[in-house]
Amino acid sequence: MNNGELKENWLKLIETMKRLRSPGGCEWDIAQSHESLKPYMIEEAYEVLEAIDRRDDAELVEELGDVMLQVIFHAQVAAERDAFDINDVIKVLTDKLVRRHPHVFSSSPGYSYRQWEKIKASEKGEAPGQKSSIGKINRALPALSLARRVQENASAVGFDWTKIDGPREKLDEEIEEVDQAVKSGDKKKIEEEIGDLLFTVVNFSRFLDVDPESALRKSTEKFVNRFNEMESHIEKYGLEIEGMTIDELNHLWEKAKEGTN
Repeated sequence: MNNGELKENWLKLIETMKRLRSPGGCEWDIAQSHESLKPYMIEEAYEVLEAIDRRDDAELVEELGDVMLQVIFHAQVAAERDAFDINDVIKVLTDKLVRRHPHVFSSSPGYSYRQWEKIKASEKGEAPGQKSSIGKINRALPALSLARRVQENASAVGFDWTKIDGPREKLDEEIEEVDQAVKSGDKKKIEEEIGDLLFTVVNFSRFLDVDPESALRKSTEKFVNRFNEMESHIEKYGLEIEGMTIDELNHLWEKAKEGTN
């Protein structure tokens, strides 16, 4: 694609969004606000992940477009209240990319986490040492992704196990603490220990270079597929799932496992 075509397509996209939000446009689009659009941004981001997992380029093109729509949508809503527009979004992003990569756009040495965090702190007017080395915590992230991000930041400044044996042994320790909490019957303590166990699982998966959020989503999808297959067997035998024993269900579950990944 040449620059002329890129510019033409970009301007057409922006004008399309303006038209949808203008009098005589789409009632639904006109009614939206930053707040009402929040769930769609999250939903579209996850659909991008699904397209990547499927290795479906055509689907990925479409889902990336849906994410881009959310950016354009928010920028148009902001422009209508004279806050900022899409050009401001692009300029701020470009300037930040250049500023945070001095090892690419200037004579600075190669990338380092400390340099990156120092630049970020400077941008936000924070004095050295004022900001935690663990980085800004984005509490909007899903819990597993948040845990992984926090652990990565801690690791980048040297607070980490040196070998995988560390988090693996920690898993056994946390499971034992969960068992003890269950025996105590203390709901608050059980919740705390389950949280510690999950945090440790995330840490262990990080050492194995496995994204825990993605891994759990795939396992959940696998469970759903096998459950659906089990239901197919139940229907074929003319049975009702509610009236079956757990042993009968487990037998059909094993059959379902043979027919699914």
